[in-house]
Amino acid sequence: MKIGVVLPHHEIGSDPGAIKAFAQGAEALGADNLLIYDHVLGVDPDRPGGFQGPYDKDVQFHEPLTTFAFMAGVTSKIRFITTVLILPQRQTALVAKQVAELAILSENRFSLGVGTGWNVAEYEALNEDFTNRGKRQSEQVELMRLLWSSDSLDYLGGYHTIPYASINPRPSKKIPVLFGGAAPALLERCARLGDGWIPVMGPNVPAANAIETLKRLREEQGLTWDDFEIQAQAQFAGGDPERWISHANKWQKLGATHLAIATHNAGETDVDGFLKRVETYMSAVSSGDL
Repeated sequence: MKIGVVLPHHEIGSDPGAIKAFAQGAEALGADNLLIYDHVLGVDPDRPGGFQGPYDKDVQFHEPLTTFAFMAGVTSKIRFITTVLILPQRQTALVAKQVAELAILSENRFSLGVGTGWNVAEYEALNEDFTNRGKRQSEQVELMRLLWSSDSLDYLGGYHTIPYASINPRPSKKIPVLFGGAAPALLERCARLGDGWIPVMGPNVPAANAIETLKRLREEQGLTWDDFEIQAQAQFAGGDPERWISHANKWQKLGATHLAIATHNAGETDVDGFLKRVETYMSAVSSGDL
């Protein structure tokens, strides 16, 4: 099981030097990959009618694709993954173009993690339909793969039309697509279309059941489990070496291939402090039974 890191999105700030130092520092520590969360808009909780949600307008999110492009230019080994890009609130062909460019500039160090999201306000502002987001996500992934591999594409789907056109340049290797979520319909899409799964829970019974469901669905469709990734996460906050090792061991036993440590929400610090947390976690886990 490979260990990665999560960008402390809100707490890292917006200084390019700090973001560069974090990416380079994580790579120097031996982190396999770097995860970035995604939100385009934050809602004002004082709006008419109020608002309740895990994030609002005062929580900062760095746009994943452009931030990863910046990081790709200052690193050479660490992999990047969106965790998760809310795909249905974006134009499919544009995402395919952006992701292809990122794959090229990073020398194939990028994996696309996708989700459907929960924030209706973002869908409204981006002029996309919240109610059919799951169905559109399936077609989006299928269409992006065609755009990444086709010189000219004549495509007519339920939600998209491509009139003998394609993107250029195109990636030189397959771009892995992982799905985040746990709803039954999501697991079906992930098993059928995905190269991996991003859990939204800990290493518990629901996670074990979801993994067994994914295995069964892929077997029924004649798809291999080999190289299918499971990208889990761990929290630095509230933990200690014993708890971190126990948590990591549980994920490994369930079959997780990757585990990323999130260092935010553990008290105010700077880039060196975030990296020290990563180092402390990685040192503890490496001393365990992984």
